[in-house]
Amino acid sequence: MDETQPTGLAQLDVLVVDDNPHSQAIIKTILHGLGVGRVRPVKDAGSAFREMRSARPDIVFVDWLMDPLDGLDFVRLLRKSEDSPDPLVPIVMLTGYSHAHRVKEARDAGVTDFLAKPVSAQSVAEKLADVIRHPRAFIRSPRYVGPDRRRRSRPHDGPERRASTAPPEAGGDE
Repeated sequence: MDETQPTGLAQLDVLVVDDNPHSQAIIKTILHGLGVGRVRPVKDAGSAFREMRSARPDIVFVDWLMDPLDGLDFVRLLRKSEDSPDPLVPIVMLTGYSHAHRVKEARDAGVTDFLAKPVSAQSVAEKLADVIRHPRAFIRSPRYVGPDRRRRSRPHDGPERRASTAPPEAGGDE
């Protein structure tokens, strides 16, 4: 078996949110070809929320450019809304616009991963494998809700700038 393709995909439930029927068909065909058991295509964010309330998917693939609500706004609502059906679900953003500022904007909205169009079976398999094999911790703070944006842990090389939480030592210089 190809190392990019994770095992046990037959039990996976993937929601594909894209208003373009051709793009939906491509993603659905690729996912089925990889062995994903259930692929549910929907055409807009409202349909996605309804579908997620009936059965929570394991992963969501969402296109950036949609109407009336685009993929980025969908991600923000899914992550931050009090009535969100699943704010923790992994989300892969699909888009033909993969400039660095777009990737950063999607990451800051709470996207788990980013996939540039046109997609290939290999690129979808790699993203799927990465999301499954390397789940990221979920962060909930006043300014950000989503998966930990750090991809790798690097040792800190420099002075510590955060304030110490330890109380000052007694009997020091006064």
